[in-house]
Amino acid sequence: MLVEERRHRVLEIVKGRGFVALTDLKSAVQASDSTLRRDLDYWDERGVLKRTHGGAMFTGELLVMPALEDRAGSATAEKEQIAQAAVARIRDGDAILLDGGTTTLEVAKLLVGRSLQIVTNSLPIANLFGSRREVDLVLLGGYVYPKTGVMLGPLTIRMMEDVHVHQAILSVGGITAKGLFNSNLLLVETERRMMRCADEVVVVADHTKIGRQALAFLCELAAIDTLIVDATSSPEQHRIIEDGGARLIVAGERRTAPEEFRS
Repeated sequence: MLVEERRHRVLEIVKGRGFVALTDLKSAVQASDSTLRRDLDYWDERGVLKRTHGGAMFTGELLVMPALEDRAGSATAEKEQIAQAAVARIRDGDAILLDGGTTTLEVAKLLVGRSLQIVTNSLPIANLFGSRREVDLVLLGGYVYPKTGVMLGPLTIRMMEDVHVHQAILSVGGITAKGLFNSNLLLVETERRMMRCADEVVVVADHTKIGRQALAFLCELAAIDTLIVDATSSPEQHRIIEDGGARLIVAGERRTAPEEFRS
């Protein structure tokens, strides 16, 4: 195989999987470790992928994720409203998994001072609880995505093998009749594993996400249990969610006691 042909083959594999270990890449391309490392370095220098310990991850269009600070000022009041509805459904002593995101960060802020077990892949959320004695905090490791402080990828996924929580509270980048979407491939793979850890999968999303499709497909609406939206959302947006098979909670419209969703 010619050098250019091999390099583009390497790039195609990393791009298609989002992350690939060097051992898997070696099996797929049939080249030596040293050759593959040079190929990965070649693409790393051009900003197309990022070398990691034992492999590489794609950093092109599959990993487009706005910085946390760029999203923090968007629909702030709506996110706070959603967070209040989400927190009203959490009991002291619960084990909660919080995904990284601006809306889940608002949820986390309202949980400070509560006696809980918190699992998260978000450094900003972990910082809220790191010194709190009333909280048992588990921080999921892995590749830290720049600016957002969210950990994702194979290492993060492996850390969740023995994790079980009452609720996994996730954020998404888009919701349509097709299902839920997020901004990159590694993130949705991590979130799918989070969903398998939980008795109840709760998605928190403001009305701007409904009707919008992001890059990477996460799951169908029926694959989650509950979706909490703000009161600004429209009846048409509500129908998308309810027709998809998810339970809809409109923040501010009604409060749901914990007894209603856990036997």
